Amino acid sequence: MPGGLIVSMQVNERLSLEQIQAFLEGSEEVAFEGRNRQDVYRPLRSRRQAHSSMRICLTPTRLRHANLETRMPVSRVLRNSLWVVALCLCAQEQQPASPPFNPNDVPRMPPRGGPNDYQAHARVGAVTIGAEFMRHAVPTPQGEFSTEDYVVVETGLFGAAGQRARLSVEDFSLRINGKKALPSLPFGMVLSNLKDPNWLPPEPPKPKASSLSTGNEGAGSNPGDPPPPPPKMPLPLVHAMQVKVEKAALPEGDRGLPEAGLLFFAYHGVSDKIKSVELIYSGPAGKATLTLQP
Repeated sequence: MPGGLIVSMQVNERLSLEQIQAFLEGSEEVAFEGRNRQDVYRPLRSRRQAHSSMRICLTPTRLRHANLETRMPVSRVLRNSLWVVALCLCAQEQQPASPPFNPNDVPRMPPRGGPNDYQAHARVGAVTIGAEFMRHAVPTPQGEFSTEDYVVVETGLFGAAGQRARLSVEDFSLRINGKKALPSLPFGMVLSNLKDPNWLPPEPPKPKASSLSTGNEGAGSNPGDPPPPPPKMPLPLVHAMQVKVEKAALPEGDRGLPEAGLLFFAYHGVSDKIKSVELIYSGPAGKATLTLQP
C-alpha cells in the first residue's frame, strides 16, 4: 500500500499508550485490513484466538481507499471510539497465573485458646484434653470438607510450658449411642471419601432436540437409558483437599504441647440418629472419658 504505514499486531499482543497515541495522531483515517470481513471482525470478537491477527492501517490524509473487500474506512467518531477501546484494552492488565499448589504452604490445625474452648475437657495426669464432636464435617484451617462414612472429633492437648507428650491416634476411641467403641483410624483411610461442598460440578451439555430417534444416539439420549455418571472433581483440587485434611489430622509421636488435630472414626449412619457420644482416651498419660454433644 504506497504512502501508508501498516502496523501488524497479534491479538494477544499489547501496544503502549504512547504507541497508540502516535499512531492515531499521525492519521485521520484508520482502516482494519484483512483477507475478508470475517478476518476484520474476528479479533474484536475473541481476543483468545492467538493465531488471528489485527492489522491497523494508518494512511496520510490525502490517500483514500475504497476497496471494501479488504479495507474499511473509519470515521472520526469511530476513530475516537477506537481510541477509547484501546485505552480500555491497555488498562486491562493480564491476570497473573495463580501460583502452583505447594503442600508446604498448608498450615496445620492450630490448638484453640485453651481446653475450655472445646465442648468437653478432662485432665489426665499432667495433660488436659479438650474435644468437640464435628459429626461428618472435616474442618481445616483452609476450608471445611465433609465425609459420609466417617465422623470427626477435633481435639486439643494442653500442658505446662515446655511439656511434651507422646501422641497416637490409637489411644482414642469413640462410643456412639452406648454401643461398642470405635477405634480411631489413620487419616489416610478417609482421604478417598472426602467431599468439598463448595465445589460445583459443571453443568452437563443440554441434549439436542430431535423430532425422530434413529436408534444410533449415544448412551443416555433415550428415556430408558441410565443417567450419565456424575462428573468427578478435578485431580488437582482433590490433591489439595487431601493435603489440607492430612495437615489437620492429629500429629503423632513425641510432640510439644499444646497440640491439636482431627480424629476419624468409621460411622455410616445418619448424624441425626446420634443421641450420645463419648471420646475415650487410654494412653501414656492415663485414662479418661469425655462426654461430647452429639
